[in-house]
Amino acid sequence: MRLHHVGRGPLDALLAARRPYIHAFWHGHLFLMPYSYRGDRIAIMISEHRDGELIARTMGHFGHESIRGSTTSGGAAALRAAVRALREGADVGFTPDGPRGPARRVQPGVIQAARLSGAPIVPVAFGASRCRVMSSWDGFVVPYPFSRGVFLYGEPFHVAAEAGREEMESSRVGLEERMRAMAVRAAELAHDAAALRRAGEADPASRPAGAGRAGHA
Repeated sequence: MRLHHVGRGPLDALLAARRPYIHAFWHGHLFLMPYSYRGDRIAIMISEHRDGELIARTMGHFGHESIRGSTTSGGAAALRAAVRALREGADVGFTPDGPRGPARRVQPGVIQAARLSGAPIVPVAFGASRCRVMSSWDGFVVPYPFSRGVFLYGEPFHVAAEAGREEMESSRVGLEERMRAMAVRAAELAHDAAALRRAGEADPASRPAGAGRAGHA
């Protein structure tokens, strides 16, 4: 399939400045998400559930590191590991609605990581022109061969270091609303080639899924 990258300018600016960030995407968009990453080093938050081992091995195939654990299930250690990785210069991948949902509802962990590390959150959504949506809790999206895939990147989302409980909840809701809207928009662009052309691509040289290491042209 052909993958298109839309709205990647702000993310490219972060990468050029070598500023670590949080790569946030819905759990249901995980399947091709390694191809959305354009940096040099990322550690993905992956649960310690049984299916997490398969995901960790898959991410390792792409050269990505794993942080095992969940920030939503007694995951203070996982949160500390994510913040440490960001402070050491790595990017960190989050599925804010994982590992068990509710689907497309942002949990506080990603907001806490952004506040403690000072790293911005860059939301990323995926859409496919033809796909199967599984009956799993997350509505896992599996694109069909020869379909058109779109990665849509959002503006960096910042959480102030001094944010209190109310500000944290406001940030959580704001990120959730943005990511939900982006998921709808990514699907629209994938289904409408003319709209995709009008939106403009940050990477005109769209590349087939499976060609080389994710994130590198």
